[in-house]
Amino acid sequence: MSLHPRRRPGAGFHVLTIAWLTAVWVALWGELSIANVLAGLAVALLVVRFLPMPSIDFHGRVRPVGLVRLAWHFVRDLVVASVQVAWLALTGRRPRSAVIRVRLRSHSDLYLTLTAQLCSLIPGSVVVEAHRHDGVLYVHLLDVADADVAVAHADVLAIEERVLRALGSDDELRDAGLEVGR
Repeated sequence: MSLHPRRRPGAGFHVLTIAWLTAVWVALWGELSIANVLAGLAVALLVVRFLPMPSIDFHGRVRPVGLVRLAWHFVRDLVVASVQVAWLALTGRRPRSAVIRVRLRSHSDLYLTLTAQLCSLIPGSVVVEAHRHDGVLYVHLLDVADADVAVAHADVLAIEERVLRALGSDDELRDAGLEVGR
């Protein structure tokens, strides 16, 4: 008996997964040929059959305006952080780093994962640990002063809020203490 029972995804999910994995295989080989497609198909079938991923419950709804806002802020943060890290590298100044602990408002594995990934994709920050039961992320920050720790903490929570506003249901927003319809 398992503590985490696995539900089998529907056949439609397997077809999409197999198609995606086959496309990635062909792209990695860099040549569209029958042999590459068949090999990719074989590898995809083996992966789907013998390395199944646990399903993630999604009770939210996709909100186009929230997705655009999430993407806009992510691209802006990406550009700003890239310039800051490049400047730090060019000046040769020794950075002062820190690891901060951020307790997220949502208790969903999906939103925790998305928030952690978005934080890690921004240059100068990386999630070093995530506790799914507590909803806590430990984020390593490059070149942070003591006064910036509270700002960085708020930035991580702002990323989580944008993820929730892009994908969360009204109930999930309320559970996270966020105003619905904003």
